Amino acid sequence: MRAVTFFDGERMREGALDVTGERVVLRAGAAPAGARPLDGLVTGLFTDHHVHLQLVDHTLLAPSRLGRVVDLGADPDWVAEAPGPTVVEYAGPFLTAPGGYPSDRAWAPPGSVREIVDAANAAHTVDELAAAGVSLIKVVAHSAPGPVLDDDAFRVIVHQAAVHRLPVVAHAEGPGQAQRAVRLGATRLAHAPFSERLSGAEIGAQAASASWISTLAIHDDDTLAVALDNARRFLAAGGELLYGTDMGNGATPVDLRDAEINALRAAGLDGVDLLATLSPADPLDAGPLLLLPDGDPSRARRLTAADIDITEL
Repeated sequence: MRAVTFFDGERMREGALDVTGERVVLRAGAAPAGARPLDGLVTGLFTDHHVHLQLVDHTLLAPSRLGRVVDLGADPDWVAEAPGPTVVEYAGPFLTAPGGYPSDRAWAPPGSVREIVDAANAAHTVDELAAAGVSLIKVVAHSAPGPVLDDDAFRVIVHQAAVHRLPVVAHAEGPGQAQRAVRLGATRLAHAPFSERLSGAEIGAQAASASWISTLAIHDDDTLAVALDNARRFLAAGGELLYGTDMGNGATPVDLRDAEINALRAAGLDGVDLLATLSPADPLDAGPLLLLPDGDPSRARRLTAADIDITEL
């Protein structure tokens, strides 16, 4: 048995590690007298709040450091059947205007986009997706490449999602779109805003009304600078920033992404705040555990019975 410090998703706690068969078990409370401390911090598997499983080899998630992923744009029939031990929450398709992003993108798989023609169609689509078992609704407000949903259709999506108790996450890109999406009722942005620097008042309104999924590492140079500046001020205003990578957007790992961890640190997160952004599973549940040497999530690896090394005790 080893004495250990673990993170339960909110705070640091003391516990003890033991081995049952080949399974490592964490118990809360002080370890027995004489138990040697285990170097490093223990927590549950992390969450990526923005992935696209149809664009990657999703079977690679099984041995990864991710225990939960949130798919934000896929054929709902396909993603509902995606095999593996990883918990998958999903929005189903992008809901967009006729001809809107990403309906014309070659990377968008069949069934991953729904074009909303009017308010009645918006309500029916949300009802259909709720019946299909989605965990949230994804709506597009991207003005640069084409048309966006009008305010009425957007509001109907938000209203009907609320009927089914489903949160609405928005892809917001282009001047004014982040503010518009939140004003119309989206409670989460799929990306930290990157196409314009938000004013202090806009940052304050966002922090009070919505959370942001980071996806900082998908950007380069000037766009990254804008996203980081917005994220720093959003955090300073009390906003909630969630770890997400837009997995499938380019050559992203099907695992924890070190570049995203580094970008979150550059935005001002570290220590317990950084760990909370990664939304780890409760390590007291019967699931795999992570060992973080020096408490560094980018060095995290799955904890095994060999780490307990009970033969030396």
